[in-house]
Amino acid sequence: MSANNIYKRTEHFVKLLFDENLLKRNIYHNLKHTRDVVNYSQEIAGHYELTEEETLVLFIAAWFHDTGYLSGQQEGHEQRSVDLMRSFAKGQELPESIIAEIEGCILATQLTKEPETLIQKIICDADTYNFGTKEFKKNNLKVYEELMLSDKPPVSKNEFNLQTLQMLNNHSYYTEYCRDLLEKGKEKNKKWLYKKVKDFDALAGPRIIENEGPRKGIQTLLRLTSTNHIRLSEMADSKANILISVNAIIISVILSVLLRKLQTDPYLAIPTAIFLLSAVATIIISILSTRPKISSGTFEDDDIINKKTNLLFFGNFYKVPQDKYERSMRIMMGDSDYLYGSIVQDIYQLGIVLGKKYKLIRLAYTVFMIGIVLSVLAFGIATYINANALPPETQVINSGGSPF
Repeated sequence: MSANNIYKRTEHFVKLLFDENLLKRNIYHNLKHTRDVVNYSQEIAGHYELTEEETLVLFIAAWFHDTGYLSGQQEGHEQRSVDLMRSFAKGQELPESIIAEIEGCILATQLTKEPETLIQKIICDADTYNFGTKEFKKNNLKVYEELMLSDKPPVSKNEFNLQTLQMLNNHSYYTEYCRDLLEKGKEKNKKWLYKKVKDFDALAGPRIIENEGPRKGIQTLLRLTSTNHIRLSEMADSKANILISVNAIIISVILSVLLRKLQTDPYLAIPTAIFLLSAVATIIISILSTRPKISSGTFEDDDIINKKTNLLFFGNFYKVPQDKYERSMRIMMGDSDYLYGSIVQDIYQLGIVLGKKYKLIRLAYTVFMIGIVLSVLAFGIATYINANALPPETQVINSGGSPF
């Protein structure tokens, strides 16, 4: 049998299935969606050089991939689609090797499976093609209406939007063609969905129970750890301020007194230079230890869904509008894992900052100590050398000669 005849028979057979068995609940998974997947498959396949056999496999798989929905149940619809396809394929006397490839393509559309071959990747991308198009908004509503008519427990529109947003966030296109063409559109649809999610309190998940024994102990541990880190940071800043103040006084004394002294006592130049340089170096290191580091001050909607940003640190949100920050905080406060994770992350970041602070302060104290010691030694040596040095006039007088 020629390939053209199989194409026509496949299309006719699937159309007849939908005409005779379509349920009112199939608002999205109907003949229109099937046609769209077939067309998208052909579009993507046109970008790649498929063999005649691969094209046939992809075509039949695209037509049959959602026929399992006609039974009225969503669970296991891929396998029911395979059963319908096999029943049809045997009547067309297709080789078992081709039937097996078609089966692999249909089963690859399951969310829990990863496509292996190119044609499996193509049909997976065709099935989710609308994620990156303007049709996504209409299709998302149809999927929700279909879900409400199914046997599954009902969910609110906000819950459905959040689940869809999480699905989009975990989704990725498998072919380079779709990644280049549809990723930007998918990002726009994700942002649109994020704006649609409003009832954060209903979506946030389990609440934090204050009187729960183990959890209360965890809260106390985190609170004490965070408090200790803050106190250590204050101590580090205080030590740095002391070093800055003391060395600022030293520098002012050097500039006002010792520099004038150099005009009459030039032998003090080297000790004064050592004293001045050590004081300046100590001040610079102390300032570096207390110098704040500011991050971008913004976060994306996806960062909240993925729990990738710490809303407890001002550097991550100071440029964000207040309403967006409040919505994001409600999500975090309602999600105990996200909340505790943010506190732990905040403690860890404080520890990193403290490590850098105390390392620099230790260096500043070391420089200050060495500078003081070297300066005192240099002043002593310079004074000793100057005191024991005889001027030329004294040498002439002691030799009995006349200075005139």
